[in-house]
Amino acid sequence: MPKAGIIYNDEKPIACQAASDLKDKLHSCGWEVALATGTGGILGYSNPSSPVCHTPIDTISPPGFDQDMTFAIVLGGDGTVLSAFRQVAPRGIPLLAVNTGHMGFLTEILLDKVEDAIESIFSGDYEIEERTMLKVQILRDQVSLWEALCLNEIVLHREPLTSMCHFELEIGRHTPVDIAADGLILSTPTGSTAYSLSAGGPVVTPGVPVLILVPICPHSLASRALVFANSEPVTIYPATPNRLVLTADGNAGCYVLPDDCVRVERSSYAARFVRLRPPEFFHALRDKLAWGLPHVAKPR
Repeated sequence: MPKAGIIYNDEKPIACQAASDLKDKLHSCGWEVALATGTGGILGYSNPSSPVCHTPIDTISPPGFDQDMTFAIVLGGDGTVLSAFRQVAPRGIPLLAVNTGHMGFLTEILLDKVEDAIESIFSGDYEIEERTMLKVQILRDQVSLWEALCLNEIVLHREPLTSMCHFELEIGRHTPVDIAADGLILSTPTGSTAYSLSAGGPVVTPGVPVLILVPICPHSLASRALVFANSEPVTIYPATPNRLVLTADGNAGCYVLPDDCVRVERSSYAARFVRLRPPEFFHALRDKLAWGLPHVAKPR
């Protein structure tokens, strides 16, 4: 019996109802179905009394989500999609993202098209688009204290009411550099349209094998975004006496103490998107972010 999965945002009634309806439909077609909520991919936030909430990358997949699963459907907005990929990427499961949220930049279809989409998957009329994910670790004396997968970005920043921070960076074997800023964003091309974009970083098409480093509010006219090959691992040393905060995709976090370091590298796991038509990134830019719209005064 073939197997499919459904991950849904259990805080949205429309997603809960859609998950139930989809489960019944797949069962009626002879499919085994495993259900999970998007909260399973949220790694949790640390607090001052417990600065590390460590959930190993390979243990986050929900029960029943394994290599035998043909595909999974995620019902929610972009936050649920990011959480779902953290759960399914270690198992190599392709994910069809269905928008029941607002922006839905990462989603493939709206909810009213899901039955047609399932029929396309049954008939094999779809493609798989793979996108880079990051593996981030917090190390202390070369021991891993915390790790996470992320599809968009990692952000290392100061806590409120603390002064500007200094960061020492090593990118591959290149000469270490020092950046003074409120924080750093290290983004994939997928995340180049998220926080990185808001902080002044460039938009990068998803297939380009690079990472983007963007300082947040840098204290230098020379500190600008840097794009470099994603084959280069990045190590960040917080050259500051204050405790910092690290977040991955905005929904998982850990404190970083002055003696810690943060290591980021391209993950061996990819985010595998189910595409019902050839991926068209510029269409998403225009539709979601109004990039490249025709100017009303453009001459004929």
